[in-house]
Amino acid sequence: MGLWVVLLVFLAIVSWGAFDIRLGYFLPVLYKKKGEINKRVAITFDDGPTIYTESILKLLEQHHAKATFFCIGKQIEKHPEWVKEAFDQQHLIANHTYTHAVNTGFLSTEKMLEEIEYNDQVIESVIGVKPLLYRPPFGVTNPHVAKAVKRSGHAVIGWSIRSLDTVISDEKKILKTVISKIKPGSVILFHDVNPQSVRIVEQLLNFLNENDYQCVTVADLFTIKAYTDVVYP
Repeated sequence: MGLWVVLLVFLAIVSWGAFDIRLGYFLPVLYKKKGEINKRVAITFDDGPTIYTESILKLLEQHHAKATFFCIGKQIEKHPEWVKEAFDQQHLIANHTYTHAVNTGFLSTEKMLEEIEYNDQVIESVIGVKPLLYRPPFGVTNPHVAKAVKRSGHAVIGWSIRSLDTVISDEKKILKTVISKIKPGSVILFHDVNPQSVRIVEQLLNFLNENDYQCVTVADLFTIKAYTDVVYP
């Protein structure tokens, strides 16, 4: 009985480590800037670009805010113009795999590496540089993901605040939850995939401006390199 209890506890810990990216259980993860003394936060967007990315970019420009877009390769192929526009506006473009496979947690190391490296090529074909930052789909990590990332040379970016903007439909509840957790050094996860997120981000940016917060890219927040080489226009 004792052995079974130990085994169950071990499996529970491993499962928790696989689905909570903040733990950094399988690989190093940057998810918040600890000890940040300036009122800086990083807003990040996953799963784009989409038809809603344009609206997000306009809001960011209006508020003089910078953000990080973790892009899916297949989506980039549909909307390369918004990736280029985001890059030209000095937002950060990062890797979120080529397909965002629903079975990400079950892919082999080789398949994960293929997902990451092929998306690097897609991104580079649009903005001219290779991204060095990566966020795994669903925030799932495991030994295969860890090995693939080590071989690809990417830094892994998580989040400290998850908006759940694709799960919860109550916009007021989402905004209230996000605002209640904000502190200097926070990394906030949104998705540029629906009109609800656009409306929430607009209200969040108003709140951040009113409270003297600065929105920066994750590269600026963590003082890390975002690309192999880059010269902004």
